[in-house]
Amino acid sequence: MSATPLSSGIAPAPATVASSSRSLSEAITSFPSVPGYLSACTLGLPTTASVEALRADLASWTTATTDAAAYGKTIERTRAAYASLVHAPLASVAIGSQTSAMVSLIAASAPDGAEILCVDGDFSSLVAPFLVHADRGVRVRHVPIDDLAEAVDQHTWLVAFSIVQSATGRIVDHGAVVAAARANDALTLCDLTQAAGWLPVDASQFDATVCHAYKWLCSPRGVAFLTVGPSMLDIIRPIQAGWYSGDDVWASCYGPSLHLAADARRFDVSPAWQAWVGAAPAIELFASLDHTAVHRHAVALGNAMSIGLGLDPHDQAIVTWPDQDGSELARLTAAGITASGRAGRARVAFHLWNTEDDVTAALRALGR
Repeated sequence: MSATPLSSGIAPAPATVASSSRSLSEAITSFPSVPGYLSACTLGLPTTASVEALRADLASWTTATTDAAAYGKTIERTRAAYASLVHAPLASVAIGSQTSAMVSLIAASAPDGAEILCVDGDFSSLVAPFLVHADRGVRVRHVPIDDLAEAVDQHTWLVAFSIVQSATGRIVDHGAVVAAARANDALTLCDLTQAAGWLPVDASQFDATVCHAYKWLCSPRGVAFLTVGPSMLDIIRPIQAGWYSGDDVWASCYGPSLHLAADARRFDVSPAWQAWVGAAPAIELFASLDHTAVHRHAVALGNAMSIGLGLDPHDQAIVTWPDQDGSELARLTAAGITASGRAGRARVAFHLWNTEDDVTAALRALGR
């Protein structure tokens, strides 16, 4: 396995007021101290601000002082922070609750007989929504990660891939994929769920992206985003249209007319308010950071873990190795380390709260 060049996974720092307003050390202290928690790729830790916001919201709910309009303002703050984080125009960002539901919008809009090109072994939320359209001739072609760009041809309608692979942590050379797609008049859909938060990304490079924020963006589950570029805006049918997809949300509560938003908000689904209360401080935190510094912190630990395991370092925050019988994961768990196992591999992940002590503890538990 060859190392992925850093340039293939890093976007330039965003030119926004929020950019780099907080230091890495300040960000690290925003999280609870949980030594040995190496599972951001499964579930992120909450920021202290998120916990405080959720507690305050519960108190307001208890005293019947919550305000639906105030929730709307919180959601728009979060949408704007996410747009800044992933370098996307604000008008291109839609909100949702699950990646599979957002991918399903695109899958339902694929033409009959369309070919969808995917990475072999990619996460099912990105693949299954297309597979269920086999009855109308939609074909899903799976290829190895290293062959993705080369596999794009004149028959490809859409290339759908996770920029960071969940099972292995490998980073797709998305620059080559985007170039190949454009050369063949194909569209691109990129899942940022395992990337946004530690790997600088630029969502505007792709025709569409999806991201569930409960992993590396440390938000409550049920907060997800869809970005839609101009090439996709009129292709996707808003089959989940409701009151929140209206041009004026509060004027869209009743029929009989349909007044969809002109921009990506037409794909919004009614939000789970409390989840967004917890998400706002977390995503604003990540939008305020120097993304290159966060990346450098994560991959330094990932590389140290790889070297300790006798693996070549590949600048990945997620490190995996063969563990068919689960014995490696069992050793980590027995030592009080929270890790995970996927596709016959043990898996650890390094985020802001992790330190070199976590690497040392994990390697000691494994006898390395």
